[in-house]
Amino acid sequence: MSDAGNLETKKAAGAYRVLARKYRPANFSELIGQEPMVRTLTNAFAAGRIAQAWMLTGVRGVGKTTTARILARALNYRTETINEPSVDLSVPGEHCQAIMEGRHVDVIEMDAASHTGIDDIREIIEQVRYAPVSARYKVYIIDEVHMLSTQAFNGLLKTLEEPPPHVKFIFATTEIRKVPITILSRCQRFDLRRISADLLVGHLRHIAGLESIDVDDDALAMIARAGDGSARDSLSIFDQAIAHGAGTVTAAAVRTMLGLADRARVIDLFERLMAGDIAAALTEYRSQYDVGADPATVLVDLAEFNHLVTRVKFVPSAADDASISDEERQRAAELAQKLSVRVLSRTWQMLLKGIPEVQSSNRPINAGEMVLIRIAHSADLPTLDEALKALEDAPASDNSGSRSSLSGNGAATGPGASAVSQTRMAPSGGGAATMRLVQPDSDRFAPPQQDISSAPTDATSEPVTTLEKTPAAQPGPTIRSLEDIVALADQHRDGLMKAQIRRCVRPVRIEPGRLDVSLTEDAPRTLLNDLGTRLQSWTGMRWIVSLSREEGGATIGEQENARRESAFMDARNDPAVAAILARFPGAKIIDVRIPSTPETDADETETLPDPAIDDDDDE
Repeated sequence: MSDAGNLETKKAAGAYRVLARKYRPANFSELIGQEPMVRTLTNAFAAGRIAQAWMLTGVRGVGKTTTARILARALNYRTETINEPSVDLSVPGEHCQAIMEGRHVDVIEMDAASHTGIDDIREIIEQVRYAPVSARYKVYIIDEVHMLSTQAFNGLLKTLEEPPPHVKFIFATTEIRKVPITILSRCQRFDLRRISADLLVGHLRHIAGLESIDVDDDALAMIARAGDGSARDSLSIFDQAIAHGAGTVTAAAVRTMLGLADRARVIDLFERLMAGDIAAALTEYRSQYDVGADPATVLVDLAEFNHLVTRVKFVPSAADDASISDEERQRAAELAQKLSVRVLSRTWQMLLKGIPEVQSSNRPINAGEMVLIRIAHSADLPTLDEALKALEDAPASDNSGSRSSLSGNGAATGPGASAVSQTRMAPSGGGAATMRLVQPDSDRFAPPQQDISSAPTDATSEPVTTLEKTPAAQPGPTIRSLEDIVALADQHRDGLMKAQIRRCVRPVRIEPGRLDVSLTEDAPRTLLNDLGTRLQSWTGMRWIVSLSREEGGATIGEQENARRESAFMDARNDPAVAAILARFPGAKIIDVRIPSTPETDADETETLPDPAIDDDDDE
């Protein structure tokens, strides 16, 4: 080819403008997704209440700089018939083209990322004194204003608060929190919203029609999702897809270009996980990886579809989103009817934790497979109520001595969820006890607790409290045990005295009006005097509280420790508990709940965690 031919080719190539520039909005009616801001500006211009400075904020690509230029054009709008600020820019004005192309002498654009110092702001301050050359207003557009230094912000304050009448300021930033409040308070702020996926799909379809590009609806949905609310990013991806497909944009081409997995195959993978088919799930995952899908992206797509299924379960109209394909819509509705919220929530949490693991791993495909194994394994395990029902239906052993019945909703168990249950049993000290079982896991997702009621194994066992409480019909409080004193302290909301009695006092002799005790080594020195004063106040009679040389009995805290150890021993030996532990490998007994007296309602229990159980205990 001749040199002249090469030159013409280069000129033709240089004349091309990317879609993001070619279809940049030139007036407010072409802005998409920013209706609240347009309405506010329209009313302000109509009423003549035009601000002196505006602050435009939002994520990249939503149109901050474009909006600033349109606003500058509206401020300086002038035609043969109109000579005032106007938001109706349907007819090009005298200054419109120069402003939109960024070459008007009275509209000064400055990038704060490269002009951060006080000297740059000082230059603006000196220039604002002079009137505009040809336009109505001299407009300063400062992009990424949060990059200005502290001195630059301080230098701008006075001018920004009292600018000359012929000067307007328009600021744009993606980091609004980094802008000093003193600057924000002097500006009218507009938060430009992310553009919804359905608006982006419609915008891309309109541009495809103008460019005579044949494009699939699924491809537009993929591009809109990848754009993440940014019109510029979506148009850049669309431009790349047109070049990739040589003028024809297909879903397969976009998927290959972006390294995405087929949405239908993502749904297939999700269904295999929910069915607990680990082998099929890993095969499908590896197959998607072999054709170019990014491991972390596949997990992100799984999380998005899991979220879609959950939304459709509660809001069926969520499936009407334009960025969702017909197959996604149909299969999400079917899965929403089959899967419980508990399973969907557990899967979401496991994916949310697994995605950063895959992204930070030097072997992302292996890390992704481990995440899928955890999800599929937890989905395959039975729920707690199903497991306990199976135990009930199984033949009971001769030495079981207990009958179990389930109450409450089941909780899913497995690597991604903790199996927590409660069972009532009889400790050797007497009364009913409540035991909690926990199956540990790395994800720490705690499902609801379950109650399993069982009758005491020893019908002749005696209550823990050896002395009877005062009959309700007897007037006035009667003190017969330390427990009665503790009850009085609790009744009078004296928590400190209650704690000291439980921990430090050993009973020797208790008679009406007289209390002989011994104290532990850590007892406060004033405990006896304080206790005598409290008893006189609580009972209305004089009490003699003396320190005995006898050793005395165990403190209430020591008695509870003994009861706790006995209860845990009985819990480990109970056949029903042993069956549950065998059904859920790795489960532990972490506490036993024992009522203070046999008459106490079973629900009014205190939790006694087992300090002897550590992470290495198989029980």
